[in-house]
Amino acid sequence: MKIHNVTKNTIIAEEAVVADSFFFRMRGLLSRQSLTESEALIITQCQSIHMFFMKFSIDAIFVDKKDRVVGIVEKIKPFRLSPVFWKANYVIELPVGSIAKSKTSLGDFVKVHGERS
Repeated sequence: MKIHNVTKNTIIAEEAVVADSFFFRMRGLLSRQSLTESEALIITQCQSIHMFFMKFSIDAIFVDKKDRVVGIVEKIKPFRLSPVFWKANYVIELPVGSIAKSKTSLGDFVKVHGERS
């Protein structure tokens, strides 16, 4: 699946996977050593993330039910917690630098293209 920043007309990620089951959401990226530049993980029903036992830093974009960006966390490091974004419906976890590269900011609209993996 591809994630597009509609507001800025930029690509956020080319290869996104959706974590929408309880166990997949809980596991997240814990089993990964890194993300490639084009990868992303979308975690549904998520208002904050933890980085406990993670092996690498990530960028995170929190999005509401209307696909509007309501929270941004750049370069969140292992063993840290993100703020809680009460209006968020899902989070997009990305490699560090993805937010800056896509010029994503609060209030932007995103669109997820393609079928769920």
